[in-house]
Amino acid sequence: MRSGFRIVAASAIIAAAGLMIHADGQVPSQSADIQLRLGRMLFEQGQYPEALDAYRLAVASEDSATVRQARSGLVQAALRVAEFVLARTEADALVKMAPRSPEALALYADSLWAAGLFEQAEEKYREALALAPELARGRHGVARSLMARSKLDEAMNEAQAALRLAPRDLELHHTVGAIYERMHKYEEAAAAYSNYVNLLPNKDKSDKAEWARAQIRFLRSFGQRLPFDMDPGADNEIYSVDFKLEKEKIVVRAKVNGSGAQDFVVDTGAESTVLTRPTVQRLGIVPVTYTLSAGVGDVGLRGLQLARIDSLEIGTLKVRNIPVLVKSPPLRDIPSRETESLSPLALGFSMVIDYKAHKLVFGKHLPREPSDFDLPLRVYRLATVRGVVTGGHAANFVVDTGGEVISISHATATAMGQSEYRRIPLKVWGTSGWEKDAFLLPGVDLSFDAIKYKNFPVVVLNLDAPSVLLGFQLGGIVGAQFLKNYRVGIDLENSVLRLKKDS
Repeated sequence: MRSGFRIVAASAIIAAAGLMIHADGQVPSQSADIQLRLGRMLFEQGQYPEALDAYRLAVASEDSATVRQARSGLVQAALRVAEFVLARTEADALVKMAPRSPEALALYADSLWAAGLFEQAEEKYREALALAPELARGRHGVARSLMARSKLDEAMNEAQAALRLAPRDLELHHTVGAIYERMHKYEEAAAAYSNYVNLLPNKDKSDKAEWARAQIRFLRSFGQRLPFDMDPGADNEIYSVDFKLEKEKIVVRAKVNGSGAQDFVVDTGAESTVLTRPTVQRLGIVPVTYTLSAGVGDVGLRGLQLARIDSLEIGTLKVRNIPVLVKSPPLRDIPSRETESLSPLALGFSMVIDYKAHKLVFGKHLPREPSDFDLPLRVYRLATVRGVVTGGHAANFVVDTGGEVISISHATATAMGQSEYRRIPLKVWGTSGWEKDAFLLPGVDLSFDAIKYKNFPVVVLNLDAPSVLLGFQLGGIVGAQFLKNYRVGIDLENSVLRLKKDS
């Protein structure tokens, strides 16, 4: 009966909303108020695109208080449907209307986070908390920022504090789950993700919701096994292995489940260890469930399998109970076979890449090395650094040892007014198939702190699908074209990318 009442009520509001709009584009306050209430109802029911439309109409109100509330709802709805640019624009307008409002500042920070501007977002979250220390959304934002800086205990404290203030905020439960997962506490992570799913509206069939449901099944499949288990003292060791370079990719030898050593690409652009279907079949590894993955290519979102391996050996390091992503079903019509890959970052290790000596060094606690450039590093599912492109547009770039070139997203190209430049069509192969709409864009200015590229050609890729799945806009990717000029240190413990010029 209750759900039926909601449908009737919504219909009544829609019918009543057909009022006149002023010639100046403003909506009479009564009509705007109806649209505002409709937007809230649709948002609560998980009908985010419809809520977005209602909030858009309410924003045209002639009443400033209604405009503020509608704009707040508009930002939240835009974030739920991954309209990152719209969310940033409306949040900017909101904070100009109410520069001292903690809620407005926190929403503005949410929009900065969704734009991939993690450092600026944290500043605004802390500014909001200075005005309202018990603001749940502010504490949540700080928790995410601390997690991205690998300060997991502090992040959990902030996230739990936010939950005590807003126990029915589903995003807080999701963030708690993500922190527990980074801590390798899989049962607690599964419980938090379950709370998130249970709070979702019935109509929410988003990719993020489907990912969470699959992740719950996978995490619980570990049972009493300790994820990423290692021998006593392994945390304090430093490991070194030789690698070869093949088509600008770092290739090392590793063993799965005690089998013979095989080639793995070191891919910091991947969230986990990746195996191909032939390897899984050969070793008798049984997949647990399906999940969603996304990468460069026309396929966009790609359904893959999740599995668990008993052991992974790299040099003298042996790690047990490792989650892996299985490239199954495999892609068709590909120029070369898909490969296995691993990332020390995904295993929780900092790493140093010496391209000149062909040495990979990794460990939980690496000594600080001399460097020419120190770039702030944020790891929120992927490791990213901040860059600035032509026109002063800031964007985040994935640090991707599995990639070859420096690329920017379509969104970044649009922000810098790329239509003014010559576009050279390219056919690019990515983890999600052929990227047929890719193109080379010459004449771009790029900077990463003191590192400058003037009048530089970059590859422009469609990164919308991975951005939606990650929950923030990817600005671009820096691959071997950027990294191979340096001795590269990716320091998780201190959240910094250290670069030392090759002498």
